[in-house]
Amino acid sequence: MDDTLIKREFPQEPGLIYLNHAAVAPWPARTREAVRRFADENVHTGAKNYLQWLQQETELRRQLQELINAPSAADIALLKNTSEALSVVACGLDWQRGDNVVSTAEEFPSNRIPWQAQQRHGVILKEIDIRVADPEQALLAACDARTRVLAVSAVQYGSGIRLDLATLGRYCRDRDILFCVDAIQSIGAMIMDVQAIRADFVMADGHKWMLGPEGIALFYSRPEARDRLQLRQFGWHMVKDTDFARRDWEVARSARRFECGSPNMLGIHALSASLSLLADVGMPEIQRRVLDNTAHLFESLGDIRGIRFLTPVAEAHHAGIVNFTIDAVDLSRVHHDLLQRQVICVYRGGGLRFSPHFYNSAEDITKTVEILNIII
Repeated sequence: MDDTLIKREFPQEPGLIYLNHAAVAPWPARTREAVRRFADENVHTGAKNYLQWLQQETELRRQLQELINAPSAADIALLKNTSEALSVVACGLDWQRGDNVVSTAEEFPSNRIPWQAQQRHGVILKEIDIRVADPEQALLAACDARTRVLAVSAVQYGSGIRLDLATLGRYCRDRDILFCVDAIQSIGAMIMDVQAIRADFVMADGHKWMLGPEGIALFYSRPEARDRLQLRQFGWHMVKDTDFARRDWEVARSARRFECGSPNMLGIHALSASLSLLADVGMPEIQRRVLDNTAHLFESLGDIRGIRFLTPVAEAHHAGIVNFTIDAVDLSRVHHDLLQRQVICVYRGGGLRFSPHFYNSAEDITKTVEILNIII
């Protein structure tokens, strides 16, 4: 890949090393320009070109379809965030008392609270420890005849554990268990194929590894699974025929049924621009670079006395996150000192979390570890 592309798209301030893509990512330069153009257009001509905006919305659905290998753009809904998409699933199912949901004990609240909220229907949430030799088998062993949903993150936000989604999805499909994947820590960093993993639902906000803004999210639903969800919110945008004068209406057959009102046009323009960069680079190359950066982190950090990795070192079980602790070291102080030295990271999940993207260089990693050694 041409490094001039990286310099052009990420003109970050001198000395800054951004290793926090698992939280909120910087925008590429092309995304800034897309937002500027959209803002200028609003100032000068308002919604004069709204039909062109709708074309941009259509293009974003196509980009997302391609990014996750969905069968159709009609399977893509544009929602506000991951939490909303998970709530659409959790609140849309026809629960029976005694049903259960199997998940991990490490989920971000977005993928825990919507399931916990179903306790009022007598639903049991099983939270499974996956810090074991075979996390997939631990999850599957917890499933039983009353399991309705297996809800997991593709990559855990804290520990960085990456699950074998294909194994989980195959098990669920064979047993008519709905497979729901929170992919916010995966899409944009790792290749995602919703058909290969047999996912029923996949959701991810755009502001992390997809390098987009907050407030717009992908929600994929397999048609057969989509039909099993009852709608809990309604509005003009989710109907089949958008003739405003009609008094009768029918729910859209596509995933647009989950979009009850006006689209986030600003977010649509921004995320579309960000995804165009991922497409230009190519997800195979992006995944290779992300894994190279995490491998470099593991190797460079491994020489620090007292370090303990919370993230699995085996490549099959990690993605872009490396989380660790250091014996007898106050990591909250270390985190503060790293920020003061322009290394942007976070103290999360019981350790110090680095999350480099494809555009971070080997020199970024080396310099970060040098600074860390000075601080501790």
